[in-house]
Amino acid sequence: MDQRIITICGDASEEMKKIPDSSIKLIATDPPYNLSKDYGKSKDSLAFDEYLEFSRQWLKEAKRVLTDDGSIYIFMGMRYISYIYIILEQELGMTFNSWITWHYTQGIGKTRGFSPRHDDILFFTKHPASFTFNLDDIRVPQKYYRHANNMSGANPGNVWEFSHVHYCNRNRRNHPTQKPEALFERIILASSNAGDMVLDPFMGSGTSLRVCQQLNRNAVGIDINPDYKAMTDERLSGEFSGFDSFDERMKRNTFYDYNYAESKQLDFFSAIR
Repeated sequence: MDQRIITICGDASEEMKKIPDSSIKLIATDPPYNLSKDYGKSKDSLAFDEYLEFSRQWLKEAKRVLTDDGSIYIFMGMRYISYIYIILEQELGMTFNSWITWHYTQGIGKTRGFSPRHDDILFFTKHPASFTFNLDDIRVPQKYYRHANNMSGANPGNVWEFSHVHYCNRNRRNHPTQKPEALFERIILASSNAGDMVLDPFMGSGTSLRVCQQLNRNAVGIDINPDYKAMTDERLSGEFSGFDSFDERMKRNTFYDYNYAESKQLDFFSAIR
């Protein structure tokens, strides 16, 4: 089957209504946090109840389009994450799996209060037991050798450390909340397989679709801003020279190539030729 990467300009909730039931294996997305960010074409400063209703509408469609064994990962700021959790669990009946913390080393500076150094990611599944989780595809090298260890590597846990995509990075786009590719790489490897369909209803700069393209997943991305659709299309057509970030623990791997593919392990035999 030929790989399909589809980009759509439109409102997320309305465009998702056009997607057939139970056709998406994984939803991985970074929706607006309602923090008055400038996304060009959309309003990121809704009233409290308006934002919750906006979230409720697209999450309702998300559940509908997921396969019975599908999963959803949602990036969310601390102000609304507990409300999103309640919508997913209490209103939509989905199953909580993990609350992931993305820790970054540089963030907004504050002088009256503690500077934020993390974002959070909610991981829910449609079925409580039947869902994809490819642990062996996302293991990180063990810190110390012990006979009890799985020598393929350790579970990366629910605290992930990746730097922001700095403005000097070759993959940086003109988007206010661009996320590192390695975040989406781990999510997509863990919760989908090659050939599966992945949906990002708020694709922004196209990070999720770029990662899907390199990991042989099919993908649909939606964004209300036509400039972001054009940005994503341009990014997908560009030359690939490696993901823009990696887990620092991968430095323990002797056969890790930092110059070419910053988040890809080299095959052992290729590495020793």
